[in-house]
Amino acid sequence: MKKLILIRHAKSSWNTPVQDHDRPLSKKGINDAHKVSDVLVSQLPKTAIIWTSTAKRARETAVIFAQNFLIPLESLIQMPDLYTFESSELEKIIKSCENRHANLILFGHNDAITKFVNKFGDLSIENVPTTGVVEIDFDTDDWNQISKGKIVQTIFPRDLQI
Repeated sequence: MKKLILIRHAKSSWNTPVQDHDRPLSKKGINDAHKVSDVLVSQLPKTAIIWTSTAKRARETAVIFAQNFLIPLESLIQMPDLYTFESSELEKIIKSCENRHANLILFGHNDAITKFVNKFGDLSIENVPTTGVVEIDFDTDDWNQISKGKIVQTIFPRDLQI
């Protein structure tokens, strides 16, 4: 069994004139990352490898989650190839995960995440929103052999509003 937890980066700020890769989180993004990670923390697998895109907004999201999960920041693996919007690239990266890791937590970008979820999940999701979490279980012991999996949970910030 392989478990994949896909997390789209939190909402970024467009107020600073920087390249796309260097856009930071907005205040709303920071707040949403805390809210969603507070819900997810109690449902985490005991062990997992954590990958993040090198884009600033994805790294900042991963850091907030890691801190709330009490995971050392050194455990975050930054992967330049995760700065992709293509689901085929995301699929290649996920399938490259070493099989000794049963659980993968990945911080990335849309459209790649939504298209991946709709190809490999058993539910149709129109759009995985910023700070959205989709957890998929695959009935295989080989990341390279993942196919249709079961979406076991989604956590979207809009569902947490009080």
